[in-house]
Amino acid sequence: RFQIQRGKTDPTGYKSLGDCFRTILQREGLLGFYKGIFPPILAETPKRAVKFFTFEQYKKLLGYASLPPGLAFAIAGLGSGLTEAVVVNPFEVVKVTLQTNRNAFTEQPSSFVQARQIIKTDGLGFQGLNKGLTATLGRHGVFNMVYFGFYFNVKNILPVNKDPNLEFLRKFGIGLVSGTIASIINIPFDVAKSRIQGPQPVPGEIKYRTCFKTMATVYKEEG
Repeated sequence: RFQIQRGKTDPTGYKSLGDCFRTILQREGLLGFYKGIFPPILAETPKRAVKFFTFEQYKKLLGYASLPPGLAFAIAGLGSGLTEAVVVNPFEVVKVTLQTNRNAFTEQPSSFVQARQIIKTDGLGFQGLNKGLTATLGRHGVFNMVYFGFYFNVKNILPVNKDPNLEFLRKFGIGLVSGTIASIINIPFDVAKSRIQGPQPVPGEIKYRTCFKTMATVYKEEG
């Protein structure tokens, strides 16, 4: 919710992350934090299946190219992320639309009603259910490229520990660092996606139109 804001001039903006939590709790209740939860739940199973299945397939294909393992893992991760993004983007559009509805949780439409409304009004294309696809491609592509590339390279460098508890901590630590670094690098795409898929500052005028123009606008206005 916090990153969907439309700049410092947004009259409905939140002053800080803490203010965002307090405002949602006061105005929308505890369930306000769970707006748009159904689309991610629906998307999670196919998302994970596509991510790991396509990663293995891309990795096999790259095996014929005689690339260094580190580079092959990163490119396979990029490919899996781009494929994953195509699957999850319509769910993201519905989720963001529901999250930007500031009515109480019980007053907002269901995920299916919201999806039908988007299709009816704007169609299935880049102004409708696939709005912000480029930013979603960037978000998932960059995240998976960094995550898989870093994880498998570091995992192969750090020796396996015979103690199962220490081995668990080794893998957990590598995964934690990989996910943190990947999130830091891909967050500009995530913010751009949220701005494009969320409500525009002026009704009827599209301010956040494309991924890189949105990034440039956010950088210029907000740093």
